Amino acid sequence: MPDSMGFLDAVDGLPEQLADAHRSAREALDPVALPSPGDIDNVVVLGMGGSGIAGDVLAAVANATLPVPVVVLKQIRTPRFVGPRTLAFAVSYSGDTDETLQMAGGALDAGAHLVAVSRGGGLEAMARERGAVHVACPPGHLPRAAVGALLAPLFVVLEQVGLLPDAGTWIDAAERQLAARREKCARDVDAPVNPAREIARRIGTTIPIFYGGGALGAVAAQRWKCDVNENAKAPAFWNAYPEIDHNEICGWGQHGDVTRQVFTLVELRHGFEHEQLDKRFALTRTLIEEALAQVLEVRAEGEGRLAQLLDLMYVGDWASCYLALDHDVDPGPIDTIFQLKDALGQSV
Repeated sequence: MPDSMGFLDAVDGLPEQLADAHRSAREALDPVALPSPGDIDNVVVLGMGGSGIAGDVLAAVANATLPVPVVVLKQIRTPRFVGPRTLAFAVSYSGDTDETLQMAGGALDAGAHLVAVSRGGGLEAMARERGAVHVACPPGHLPRAAVGALLAPLFVVLEQVGLLPDAGTWIDAAERQLAARREKCARDVDAPVNPAREIARRIGTTIPIFYGGGALGAVAAQRWKCDVNENAKAPAFWNAYPEIDHNEICGWGQHGDVTRQVFTLVELRHGFEHEQLDKRFALTRTLIEEALAQVLEVRAEGEGRLAQLLDLMYVGDWASCYLALDHDVDPGPIDTIFQLKDALGQSV
């Protein structure tokens, strides 16, 4: 089974990565350098790919608690609403992602309070040159496997600013849940059923579609889709309730003879779904399952929104690796992305 870059070791180390990033962010940040909560009208997270997912997690987890909106920007131009009362997180593991650098520069030009999160690169240089806050990430991670290192600083900053007073408790609970999930899904697990291996086995050569519920489920579904794309080098798709039932549900009505040979639906469930979503999952499945090869389900575990979202994502990390290895695919390299970036003259 090929794993030339030790990607499974990186996945295995996520609980410790999150714990280390949590601790180092607390030690590195100077609260005096941060704005007060009364100076903030909105929060934006600037980032792409495996770095940008940190912003998606923050927005989904904190939207029930934060008194100000969080907007995740995955683009090049900085929107006009970003200004002196914006707290902007620029997140790029390499520190050299072109789109993130351009958005960060635009945020600084607009007078935003910028916190840069990277292992170095141009983003750190920009932050230091222009008097912004920089939080360093440890080197040696693949960007898409560095979600713990990129995520913890966002929550710690918002806790120290005073906008998320319980963020530390949430991270602690997430650390415990990731460690517990690893005991069920890691390569050396000695158990009758490894849920991540079983999901990969059942998906097989079908094309997976991931459906989640609400904000948390949407982020989990998107992460599973990207994991399959990057790790297993296979096509995958995602969507989320309730939006599915306003459009995509109609797409299963015409080509059932084809789709039932091709697509596996994986439902990603969590304990913070709105009560109406349970009904939507059940009714929609009844309407579309005859047009699918099979329907599988993964349920989150853990205490709190962050723990359950990271738990769902972590099962997907493992499952996508097993899907790769089952088909003799190396999960680490992402050559196509590097070819494109080289052609564009950009860094990942």
